[in-house]
Formats: sequence, structure tokens, C-alpha cells
Amino acid sequence: MVERSAKAFRSGDALCAFDADLTVVSWNRAAEELTGVSAADAVGRHCWEVLGGRDERGDIVCHPGCSTARLAREGWPVRCQGLLINARDGKRRIEMSTVAVGDGDRPLFLHVMVPRRESASPPAVPDCLTRRQRQVLMLLADGVPAKVIATRLGLAEATVRNHIRAILVALGTHSQLEAIAEAHRLQLIA
Repeated sequence: MVERSAKAFRSGDALCAFDADLTVVSWNRAAEELTGVSAADAVGRHCWEVLGGRDERGDIVCHPGCSTARLAREGWPVRCQGLLINARDGKRRIEMSTVAVGDGDRPLFLHVMVPRRESASPPAVPDCLTRRQRQVLMLLADGVPAKVIATRLGLAEATVRNHIRAILVALGTHSQLEAIAEAHRLQLIA
């Protein structure tokens, strides 16, 4: 069983450990300092309730159906993302990485949080989409469903869905619609 305390994990960076239900099981001293939220107030609550994260556009990122946590639970690598989180003194800009770690029969996940430096340059246009992922993205932008994309490209539907997940991760988005909008903004598709 996981010890529900602030000392279960140690890190110089702010660290929030949570279980598959998104319940905080550890909140270290650096997380207390970064957010102003004590471990006693964080542990036992859902991470999305404590952090209240939003992206740079103000869209909610931290919520009960969190795509970041879902992707981590499914074993997908999750990119570091910039967030505005709740803090005692208002909103705070951070960079957050989400990592899956094993803990016996009960998987745990970590949010590692560092304050965002204001001089940080904006994220570069992702060039990590493969040719096939760009094809899938363009068809999604045309409103073509995954099953039809699979038929058109001669792929299994599961393969197309894997490409879609990889696109979401690469673009740092949480839905197909958001990925299409982000791809337009980055001029990856016309």
C-alpha cells in the first residue's frame, strides 16, 4: 500500500505523485513552496482539483478526464507542457512533466513541476510528425473518420488510432479538434 504522506517521494523539484484515480498520494516540500498548498491539503484530493491547470490559451487542461494522465496510464510518453496552475498567490506559470512509475501492483504517476522562466523561448514548431502522421492529420482536418482513413491508407484502424494518439502527443493537444486547430496555427496543414 502507498504511504499517503509528503515524504513518500523526494525531489528537489516540485513533485506530485498520484494514483490511477488521479488522487494525490504524495506532495513534497518543493510542491508546497511552488504552489503554497500544503501536503495536508493536497494529499487525498484529485490532482486536477489541486492544480487547476490551464494552457497558455486559458483552456482547461487539468480535469477528471485528463488526457495527459490517460496517455501516461496507457504507457504513452507525455511531453513536458507549460501550464498556469493554482497557487496561493494567484496563478503560476510552470513546466510540468508527467511520468509513470511502478509501485508493485499499483501504478503511480508523477507530475514534476518547475517554475517557468519568463525568458524561455516559445516552443518550436514540431517537426516530429512522420509523413504518415501528416497524412492522417490532413484527413482528420477534412473530417474523415478513423475507420475511413484506415481504408483509404490501407492500414488497420488500430494503427490509425495509434497515429492519432501520437499526433496529439506531438502537438501537445488533448483532442482531435484541438490538434487540427493547433496544426492550422502552426501551418502544418493548409
